[in-house]
Amino acid sequence: MKSVDEKCQIVIKKNTFYFFNPIFEEKYESYLNSIKETLLVLKNEIENEGLKKVQFERLIGEKENGLRALLALTGFSNEYLKRLTTVIRVVNNPELSRLVSKDKWCENEPVETIKEWSDEKIQKMLTTNEYFRKGIVNIFFEGSTIPFLSNTIPLFELKKLSISKLKFDVPSMIDTLIRYKEKGSYSGMKEKNPETLIETLLNNLNILFEKGDLSELIENAHSTKRTMDFIIPSKKNPRIIVESSFLVTTSSGQGDKSKTEISIDLLIKEHYPQAKFIGFIDGIGWYVRKGDLKRMVAAYEDVFTFHKDELARFEKLIEETFGK
Repeated sequence: MKSVDEKCQIVIKKNTFYFFNPIFEEKYESYLNSIKETLLVLKNEIENEGLKKVQFERLIGEKENGLRALLALTGFSNEYLKRLTTVIRVVNNPELSRLVSKDKWCENEPVETIKEWSDEKIQKMLTTNEYFRKGIVNIFFEGSTIPFLSNTIPLFELKKLSISKLKFDVPSMIDTLIRYKEKGSYSGMKEKNPETLIETLLNNLNILFEKGDLSELIENAHSTKRTMDFIIPSKKNPRIIVESSFLVTTSSGQGDKSKTEISIDLLIKEHYPQAKFIGFIDGIGWYVRKGDLKRMVAAYEDVFTFHKDELARFEKLIEETFGK
């Protein structure tokens, strides 16, 4: 049996530093080159004929990687487009519906049964339904002018829906590069977390709160306890316990999360019967996972979203509880 030092030396001396599969790399490089060439042809067409919507309709309807090319040009992610397609399907905003010709491609689905479309479904719709195709192009041409979208989509993403990007305008291309580079940092900023709205509300009301583990759960349920987002006013005397879950993606992990919250609710009822267990549940990710949503909300005494009306209702609950 090798010693620890010998095993360390294997890792150090035979380290590959950055693994890569040459066959995969060549295949993926071919895919990237295809998108690049597609955009160069499009750029030349726009320079010769001027910017027209039909150019982009052909791009996403006829080219295998056409949609990927459009997303690369604008910096709009595939996942964000999927979320936006879901939003369009579930809301009934007249101006937005007219822009995307919603009545020509969207079935009258009950909100309770709507599920997010797969990449394959979206691509099939782009290929077979001209109204859906035109609607997606209209989003990139005119989406930023729709009040509903400007009030729903963060400005960081809304700026990607710009005609100047579609014209291959150099400053806009630089803007796209910057947004690609800073996306991770932007997403990780504390101010991006909707929990800051709860913090601000509590601070404005001069209400004390803590975060972390509850002592009784550490002692009596260490393996199943979890860190709490807001314990109001203190861990020693919790009267309101708040958990926040804002999801813009969908995943099977949502089912596990809902089961965890139910077990936490039982622990709180046992060890802190005087405390109210409250949930802030929001985001398109929960909207399209109705089964997980029902299990999730069952864990809480009451549920709020980050809508201004719901924040006002939460503020009223705090005032009533603490006599403000």
